[in-house]
Amino acid sequence: MADRIDPGPTSASVRRALRRAATGRALDVDEATALLTARGTELDELLRIAGEVRDAGLRDAGRPGVVTYSKKVFIPLTRLCRDRCHYCTFATVPHRLPAAFLETDEVLAIARQGAALGCKEALFTLGDRPEERWPAARAWLDERGYDSTVDYLRACAVAVLEETGLLPHLNPGVLSWSELHRLKPVAPSMGMMLETTATRLWSEPGGPHFGSPDKEPAVRLRVLDDAGRVGVPFTTGILIGIGETPAERVDAIFAIRRSHREYGHLQEVIVQNFRAKPDTAMGGLPDAELHDLAATVAVARLLLGPKARIQAPPNLIEGEYDLLLRAGIDDWGGVSPLTPDHVNPERPWPQLDELARQTEQAGFTLRERLTVYPEYVRAGDPWLDPRLLPHVTALADPATGLAVEAARPVGRPWQEPEEVFGGGRTDLHTTIDTTGRTDDRRGDFDSVYGDWAEVAGKVSPAAAGVPGQTRPGMDSAVRAALRLAVDDPAALLEARHEASALALFGADGPALDELCRLADDVRREAVGDDVTYVVNRNINFSNVCYVGCRFCAFAQRERDADAFRLSVEQVADRAEEAWAAGAGEVCLQGGIDPKLPVTGYADIVRAIKARVPDMHVHAFSPMEIVTAAAKAGVPVRDWLSMLREAGLDTIPGTAAEILDDDVRWVLTKGKLPAAAWVEVVSTAHELGIRSSSTMMYGHVDHPGQWLAHFRVLAGVQDRTGGFTEFVALPFVHTNAPIYLAGIARPGPTWRENRVVHAMARLLLHGRIDNIQCSWVKLGDEGTAAMLRGGCNDLGGTLMEETISRMAGSGNGSARTEEQLRAIAAAAGRPARKRTTAYGHPSR
Repeated sequence: MADRIDPGPTSASVRRALRRAATGRALDVDEATALLTARGTELDELLRIAGEVRDAGLRDAGRPGVVTYSKKVFIPLTRLCRDRCHYCTFATVPHRLPAAFLETDEVLAIARQGAALGCKEALFTLGDRPEERWPAARAWLDERGYDSTVDYLRACAVAVLEETGLLPHLNPGVLSWSELHRLKPVAPSMGMMLETTATRLWSEPGGPHFGSPDKEPAVRLRVLDDAGRVGVPFTTGILIGIGETPAERVDAIFAIRRSHREYGHLQEVIVQNFRAKPDTAMGGLPDAELHDLAATVAVARLLLGPKARIQAPPNLIEGEYDLLLRAGIDDWGGVSPLTPDHVNPERPWPQLDELARQTEQAGFTLRERLTVYPEYVRAGDPWLDPRLLPHVTALADPATGLAVEAARPVGRPWQEPEEVFGGGRTDLHTTIDTTGRTDDRRGDFDSVYGDWAEVAGKVSPAAAGVPGQTRPGMDSAVRAALRLAVDDPAALLEARHEASALALFGADGPALDELCRLADDVRREAVGDDVTYVVNRNINFSNVCYVGCRFCAFAQRERDADAFRLSVEQVADRAEEAWAAGAGEVCLQGGIDPKLPVTGYADIVRAIKARVPDMHVHAFSPMEIVTAAAKAGVPVRDWLSMLREAGLDTIPGTAAEILDDDVRWVLTKGKLPAAAWVEVVSTAHELGIRSSSTMMYGHVDHPGQWLAHFRVLAGVQDRTGGFTEFVALPFVHTNAPIYLAGIARPGPTWRENRVVHAMARLLLHGRIDNIQCSWVKLGDEGTAAMLRGGCNDLGGTLMEETISRMAGSGNGSARTEEQLRAIAAAAGRPARKRTTAYGHPSR
């Protein structure tokens, strides 16, 4: 965070920063801070430069001279809040309200009146999690069958869509990654003001946010990033004049820029000026000065660039429309002809005719937009859920993405489109081994993964494979660690033995040979000499995915040449073929396909069981489960229970990668956080649905993260006992986007492959007996070597394998039983067929 001690910029530093800005140079924190102090002719020059940047961006967007606004109704769903912001009059106490929340009928009455007046946005504003502070809020929700405010908000948004056709914009405050997933299908856009990154304003008594858990800057920055990971068109902004220093204000703008560069999701940035309100703790403070607001808008424009959409609320600027337009805004925000600004009720919205007149006088044209900005309307996937598309397209001009001003919202069913799921390159599972993939990267490579420079900046300098981490000799630390591994292998997971575990992860030469020999001795003691395998078939039912995992070469856009979707019948056909070929298991995984119906997962399982009742269905990664449950609007437990009733037997523990969010957000961009992965597999285990466990390594990770990953797995196993095996997955780099961008390493070294498999055996001893090595990723010789270093399982015959092959693995897509037995024989061991859960098959 910015330093509070600031001697202040000089006039010379302001002029120097202006010269740099005028020539298009990038500004640093000090230069941006200096520009906030510009006044007089220097302020005029700053506004001129910022205005030119804005104008260039509007020309590039195809709407030169157009300033936008959204015609909305303001729905204050609840004015109760668990926070205590010292400037706020929106939040109140239960006895001052007729009820804790608006009833659904009250919400719809506001929305219907707005629709009749031509409004197109329903802005839901509400306090953060009031049920966690106010018993009256908890009781109100309980009486109506809602678990949380977020649940009720979701239900109200669906009602507004179906009954009125207005487009919800949701402002519920701090949301988790999972909650963002739950709300995305019911709202084209959401928002939360960052306000400030000055932690002291939250942590110190007397600060404007003291006593407000949801106003901690780190928490709010996490929400901004999570919204990007989930693909939500998101509104944020800063609140100026609440006690922050100029440097702290600039720090907040840089934080917003960093998040948007990584995820591309911030559809607008609001620069809002503090206005003191009577009867608040900050009621005696001066309002933020309007020239300070103008300078901040201009600096935000210069830092965020021409493509940013920047807004200043028109009811807070005392008629200074021209000043703010000169400063570089291109949007006036939501304006309502019906409802007041419930957050600033003392300051009414300007009349739309007056807003248009003032905008025209400044040389611009006022145009109506939707709650979701034009760029995201025109992009469609991955920003808009298919169930929202009919509502959005009914109100949007397809050429510009702006609103059709004459359009009137009409209620429409909130449902999935009626279309056949299937098509594309459905033979990819076979032709990947013959003709291969069409290109080495998907069509939106340059945009879907975020700004690669921002991504690279997050890679830990301790990433695995850097010089100095290996221990080629048998030094005292390695000898001591090996002695511990002999006496109590699993003790290496304990925090007090972390140095020993890391020493073994760095083992090389004779030390590595001894480690692998020891791991193999532990394997023999735990499971004997049999090398096990399962006769199974992989079925990838869709590779359409917009999550944007940076390591994944499997995912495609719908319109990419290699994209495919299998129908339910096609999946069942492949399962039946697999049974006829001797398989006892099908393993199903697909992309996070926005057009897969909510019922699709269960439909697939039922179809397989109808065709082949005794086939074991091992299906759906934790990422698929958590996103499907969110899309359906039900808890993960309920979703898994429904799949179990449909016939699901076990789930793969993939989507784990590295269970450390610092590396996950570099590697995966939008995949579920580590805590959500743990929640899904733990819930599955509690329901009697067992799973595998995995770790993908050798990319932007390091041994400390490997060790932490094993600790997480051990903790889950201690609580649930539900893991059947651990599978080490070497990173296949060839076509992986993060490798093509020059950030990831070219997969693990041979030393690292040996050490990870051996350490898996030792670290998980007594918890997970079966350690599997992947012939797809290691090849036959490499797999045989891992069998000599602690592993006891070969995985499956697969019959088809697309994910690793799309990434560039050169080891084929299938193995026969005879070939798997030959791998075991090469390791000097007998082979035995098993079931998914490591029992003896009946056929």
